[in-house]
Amino acid sequence: MIGYTDAIRRWATDTRRAGILPNADGTGEVGLDSEEFGSRLAVRFTLKVERDRVIDIRYQVFGCGFSMAACAMAADLSAGYLLDEVEAIDAQRLDEALNGLPPERGYCAELAVQALQAAVRSARNGRQTVQASMPQESDHGARITDADPLYKALTSTPKPAWAMSEDRHLFACLFATAAQEPHDTSAALGLEDDDLAAILEENFPGASRSLLKRHATPAKQTPPESNNEILSILLSHVPTETDQRNRQNSVRLAHIISAREALPGHLWVAMGLFKRPELSAAIHRHLPSLAAANHQNMRWKRYLYKQVCDRNGGTMCKAPNCGVCSDFVLCFSDD
Repeated sequence: MIGYTDAIRRWATDTRRAGILPNADGTGEVGLDSEEFGSRLAVRFTLKVERDRVIDIRYQVFGCGFSMAACAMAADLSAGYLLDEVEAIDAQRLDEALNGLPPERGYCAELAVQALQAAVRSARNGRQTVQASMPQESDHGARITDADPLYKALTSTPKPAWAMSEDRHLFACLFATAAQEPHDTSAALGLEDDDLAAILEENFPGASRSLLKRHATPAKQTPPESNNEILSILLSHVPTETDQRNRQNSVRLAHIISAREALPGHLWVAMGLFKRPELSAAIHRHLPSLAAANHQNMRWKRYLYKQVCDRNGGTMCKAPNCGVCSDFVLCFSDD
């Protein structure tokens, strides 16, 4: 796993202070206000305070292993210390305590610190939850339209008899959005080069890898590390009673979703789709048991992280029952 040092692995799996404190003296959150609705990484810290000293602390995190490690470390550095000392904790201190985060993951430490400091402000000012702000992302709308030159080039190829129009749209969107990023296209989509070539051959006859390269941004970075547990969950829903071509497309979609969920923002936007329902439609086509399992229409990124959380005995949830939870609107789609 690229970037996951022994220290980060150790802290990412340290769940001693994961959870939520009832009747907390301070609650700080990032990524959970009404404008962010489960589309971003999110953190909540809750504190118990006596005589200005943190006597207990818990955190909940909706994010990657780096975010989990940063939150666990922030909690460890805070427990037993005065609020003034906790207030002095910054992202650099977390980074040093973790023996260094990858440069592209520095925002995970910032996320933890913002939520922690919000909890301190809450404890100082009457216990009311404090929402901290991280820089807003500009990707809440679709990145790709039918005017995108690569999308147009791919969808203008002859449609093979066996290819579904919906899948041609799906893969054209994925190729077009990956082409805008400074990553190798195959790596950005979580695919091997052979899989990428097969998708082109099966869906866009006459289109070649050279077409993708002509439209691609030069690859200068490694894409964010995907979550292997999410990939495992997705692969467990690949249907077995189907023909080889459909099964291969299901496996490819599992790898693609696993790769794209590692990006910030909405999953459907990260996949280059025009509208949110197109993601659910693709999952219904290729991973039908996964679609059936998410029968309450939870937002897909939120749902997948929750499955990982449940597997590991952790919790990001305030309540054991979604219907009575005050965070319901953050988790569930209205489409």
